[in-house]
Amino acid sequence: MRILDSALLISPPAEVRWEFDLFGNSVAYAHFREKADELVIQSDLLLRRYGFDEPVVKLAPRAVRYPFAYGEDELIDLAPLLRLQCQEDRSAIADWLRSVIPTIPDGSLEVLQALSAAIHGSLIYRRREEQGVQTPGQTLATGSGTCRDFAFLFMEAARELGFAARFVTGYLYDPALASIDGGDVSLSGGGATHAWANIFIPGAGWIDFDPTNRIIAGKNLVRVATTRSPSQALPIQGSYRHDGAPFLRMDVTVTVTETD
Repeated sequence: MRILDSALLISPPAEVRWEFDLFGNSVAYAHFREKADELVIQSDLLLRRYGFDEPVVKLAPRAVRYPFAYGEDELIDLAPLLRLQCQEDRSAIADWLRSVIPTIPDGSLEVLQALSAAIHGSLIYRRREEQGVQTPGQTLATGSGTCRDFAFLFMEAARELGFAARFVTGYLYDPALASIDGGDVSLSGGGATHAWANIFIPGAGWIDFDPTNRIIAGKNLVRVATTRSPSQALPIQGSYRHDGAPFLRMDVTVTVTETD
């Protein structure tokens, strides 16, 4: 992905400084000095998104068959991304994996494709306005979740299977939403912030897996930030001095269009 142009518009006016977080994501810090009844943040990006040049993802020979072993140096760097974040859900994840993938494929990509298909096919997608992300155990218990819940479940299940995984937040280009007539099929997660997972496989590097839509390495996934856990990837966070004024609501609108 290459950013060609960007603009950040904030109302009321703010002092803005930029920093990189420990994952290399660009983070804008805004400090306000005047009172306002409403906070508006508008981020505009013009970018070029590249997909894989070939229809089949090529892996390093040692990583084609499953299970494979990461190299010594890879294990050092990937250690935090191999460890389950929700250790208390390990048995529930393992039981679920045995039920939805009773026979583990002998190919690394095939294992991850089967995992994505299992989440997409056995769980119900629903938009959820509540803050935070469900644990994998909660998603499995309720049988439903939003894209960020599915991404987290995919990550933890992939880690249980021995893959290094990251959380990705960004946007989804949905041709159906962008077309004049509305298109025939709409993807889940369009029109709002979207989330999916990154899996590291030697030879190909970090590969996008969106279990909500069963997209793999799709150029319609527009990455904004990549982190170890979902809590580190909140698009907006902060505090305000309310002086008795209530917080009414937050509205989020995302529009992704294709240009020539």
